[in-house]
Amino acid sequence: MIWSRSKGPGARLGSRPGARRARPGDVFRDEQGFTTTSMVLSLLITLALVFTAAQVYRVNSASAAVQDVADACALAAENQVAEFMLIARFCDAVVLSLSLTGLAAMGLGLAALCTPPTAPLSEGLIDAGRRILETRSSFSNKATDVLNKYQKALPFFAAAAAAGVASANDEGSAGSRYLGAAVLVPAQADEMKIDVDDGSDELIEDIDERSDEIRENAKRAEEAAQEANRSKERAFMRDCGDNPSYCMYERAASLAGLGGSENPLYTSVDAWSFGVALQRARHYYAMRLYYEGPEDYSVEEQQRSSLRERFYRYAVDELSSGYVYEDEKTFDAYFPHLPSNTREMRFTSLYTDGDYPITEDEEGVLTMHGWTGCPVVAELPVIGYGSIAYMEEAGLPTCPVCGFTAASLGRVAAASSSIENGFEYHYEAVADEAFLYEKARDEAAKPTEDVKSEVGSLLEQLIEAAKAAADKRIDPSPPGKFGAVAFVVNAGSTPAAGGFANGFVSAGGALGPRAAVSASTLVDEGTSEGKSAVNSALDGLRENGGAVIGAAGIVLDAWSWMLVAYGEGQDALVGGIEQGLNALPLVGASGLGTWASEKLTDAIDAVGLQPAEVGALKPALVNSGHVAARGEGGFASGYLSVKKTVVAHPLASTDLFSALLADAEREAASRIEGLGDSIEVASIELTDAGPSIPITIPLPPEVKQRAIGSLSELFGRLESYHVETSGVRVWE
Repeated sequence: MIWSRSKGPGARLGSRPGARRARPGDVFRDEQGFTTTSMVLSLLITLALVFTAAQVYRVNSASAAVQDVADACALAAENQVAEFMLIARFCDAVVLSLSLTGLAAMGLGLAALCTPPTAPLSEGLIDAGRRILETRSSFSNKATDVLNKYQKALPFFAAAAAAGVASANDEGSAGSRYLGAAVLVPAQADEMKIDVDDGSDELIEDIDERSDEIRENAKRAEEAAQEANRSKERAFMRDCGDNPSYCMYERAASLAGLGGSENPLYTSVDAWSFGVALQRARHYYAMRLYYEGPEDYSVEEQQRSSLRERFYRYAVDELSSGYVYEDEKTFDAYFPHLPSNTREMRFTSLYTDGDYPITEDEEGVLTMHGWTGCPVVAELPVIGYGSIAYMEEAGLPTCPVCGFTAASLGRVAAASSSIENGFEYHYEAVADEAFLYEKARDEAAKPTEDVKSEVGSLLEQLIEAAKAAADKRIDPSPPGKFGAVAFVVNAGSTPAAGGFANGFVSAGGALGPRAAVSASTLVDEGTSEGKSAVNSALDGLRENGGAVIGAAGIVLDAWSWMLVAYGEGQDALVGGIEQGLNALPLVGASGLGTWASEKLTDAIDAVGLQPAEVGALKPALVNSGHVAARGEGGFASGYLSVKKTVVAHPLASTDLFSALLADAEREAASRIEGLGDSIEVASIELTDAGPSIPITIPLPPEVKQRAIGSLSELFGRLESYHVETSGVRVWE
């Protein structure tokens, strides 16, 4: 019974006023519009709709699974192209690194020529550079040949990879049985070529022609520079290096009381210069002149003091004209020579200066005296002043009191010039060494300039070759560079109920073959993963160098750096050169080793090597029409035509696979018979003493798992399902 809503106290059971009364015998609706029968029917209809919707969802899910497999197949196919690009970049890195290593070895060999200690290594380095460049040429030719063969097989690898992924998704008892194939766009590519003519052949010829002359000039320059250094070392010791023993520094302090900046002390010849000794001598004689005076009042001592004063004044005047000019290229010095005996005094102004008084006695005899304080001068009239030269020329008699003669002045510096406790003794030694030093520097100048001219010219050639080598690269443009299109069929028959049988959905019937198409292309993720992959492959090569010493070890270390330079660029290139230079003892007296080291480093800086593009290439899903639009030939045009037709008429009967698969099978290369797990490109031997390093290209494992016959069978089986799948799938 249906209860009506109460209107208030005393309300009675019954129908609402004005309500439509149900007809007698109506099982679907009573007076209130609701009956048990209608409720049961509503529930049955709802359950039927729920189970039907679930079945539709299950069928759609089972049908849509083929698209996921197609996506996976497309990614797997394009991944083969990504692997090829990694291998091609690996070979490109080897070619570039060999070019740079060969040229670097040449540069290190040129630097080694500049110093006799490293000259024996130069021949090994130059020969190694020549051999590496020859290996580079051979390797690049074979690498491009192998890569060309490899890229011709890429469509097969892609199809095999797609087929493998498809079969891996079979579910056995669940009824799924996938068949897949993939086509690369484009399906073929132009052969790669590389021209390694970078001017290194001319460089090698010029080095061979000039190396002997460079080596000989460097030897001459080094010998002369060593002699110059020995002269400078000896001069340093006589000036201040022998302190506290007798030397200019010690004598100046003891005899003249010089100190501080007027009498500096140096402990290293590297900080000392000849100018220090000249300046010390100037201060010394100025101080001796200032404080000169007789030690007693005897006639002999007063005359000696007067003559010493004349000598010191002469020394001050002479040393004021002295000079020392020295820079990296030239040395010019003048150390005035001071007389150490009477004979030498006769060649100076001391002999010709008219500073000595001449007296005349009652008999008219003229006599010259050593100084105006001579007692005879006080008694006789002075008729003039003359020189020692005049005294000897005129044959004037010797004063009986002062006894002045030419020897009187000659003896002033004689003692201090001939024994170690005299300042002049050490000054004259420094002056002599300055002359020898300048002579040796002059002898070293020409061969030094010749070496710099020859080596500088060759380094300019080397840098031009290095710049050219940076542009001589393997530029891969393989099949599949635009993408891959995958075709997948689920050939299994899946029961319609599929374990979902119930009273609302018929258990009869089955899901037939389902087909899907997908496409992928390579994208650069902009990460360092690609660089890491290339560097990881190159690590194996670097480890093959072993503990090799000498020129071979230097070359192998340089190659290790040049391999890194592929991804790192200029910094690693400079690092490799510096590593090689550090292994060479280029220190020499001539400075040519240091010059060559700096010149080579500066030259390498000018190369401006940019890192290669080694970003991580990974396949990504894209619209299949976009991939096909980039291709040429029968498959691409046919695919686009079919897709346009299906998109325009999704329910029309369309021959989906027959023409496309026929073109795909024809364009999938089958040229890999006889290939193993890898292909050896070349075996690199950088030096006679170095190891033999094989360069190999690994092949995908699918090559051994799938034969050409099975691939043809696969295409045939795919094509057999085209009638059943035509027009069923709406393309997106």
